[in-house]
Amino acid sequence: MTAHLTDEQRGAGLVNPREAERQRIAELNRNYQTRFGLPFIIAVKNHDKAGILAEFERRSGNGPETELATCLEQVHHIARFRLDVLLG
Repeated sequence: MTAHLTDEQRGAGLVNPREAERQRIAELNRNYQTRFGLPFIIAVKNHDKAGILAEFERRSGNGPETELATCLEQVHHIARFRLDVLLG
């Protein structure tokens, strides 16, 4: 993982989750990957662990086209957050 990703995940409370949380995240990831064929993407900045898990579950009900658009939007947010940090 990159330093940016590690810092972002730390800020969201995703580093060193409890075992039950780790298992839940792994299950959600597997189900999401199976349903959509791509990794779950979320700009974790401005989210906490509970919010991320809620988004994971909510977005799992999206249709494929909606979810692809949401992932692309999230990539845009991530890029913007990181550019803001780099450019001050």
